[in-house]
Amino acid sequence: MSNRHTFSAFDEDLEQIRLSVLSMGGHVEEAILRAARALETRDADLAGDVVQGDKIIDAAEEEINAQVVRLLALRQPQADDLRAVVAVMKMAGELERLGDYAKNMAKRVPVLAAGVVIDGAAGALKRQARLVSQMLKDMLDAFSRLDVDLAHDVIARDAEVDDMTNALFREFITHMMEDPRNITPCLHYVFIAKNIERMGDLVTHGAEHVIFVAEGARPGERAKGLSTSTITAQQVQQQ
Repeated sequence: MSNRHTFSAFDEDLEQIRLSVLSMGGHVEEAILRAARALETRDADLAGDVVQGDKIIDAAEEEINAQVVRLLALRQPQADDLRAVVAVMKMAGELERLGDYAKNMAKRVPVLAAGVVIDGAAGALKRQARLVSQMLKDMLDAFSRLDVDLAHDVIARDAEVDDMTNALFREFITHMMEDPRNITPCLHYVFIAKNIERMGDLVTHGAEHVIFVAEGARPGERAKGLSTSTITAQQVQQQ
């Protein structure tokens, strides 16, 4: 009777933490989409809202960490239970970093809004951000149901984010080579594209946590898309 009560209490506490993570993930998903929309519409006020809203995400991570510490102290989980707790804590940290990347995107909006317009750039970055946002939504769904198949699907989609980043880098380099006035905005766009790529990596890590909790092992090496590390100006000129 005592053991059943202990396990029930642990499950209840872990469920509350899980719900907190899902709520935090919802805030992050919204931040990504709103930052991308602010970028496309050159809306500095909306961008400012995203920057301020990051405080909610930071506070959510702190609360989740506090909940985890209380759970570890009171319930002393072992084996599978401990694995789930550690995975939740890591996921909260990665969601916080996702929020930081969304905030960084939003911070660049006022500078870009006041500068030269690069046709199609903001729209392309919005599409890239929407892909990552959908990956995040599906990762959170996989987490809520411990859906391993959906988690693997999220991981597979990260290659598409890599390929989009590679294509955007080439496009922005072309714009910079064509007109020196494009250099400043395109450098900002390059940083944004790279940050969105890193968002994809973080979401992928979250999906890997889901698989680890469900199966007790990490998935194997994942397929990666094209890398931006080898792009040269000569290659761009040859396109």
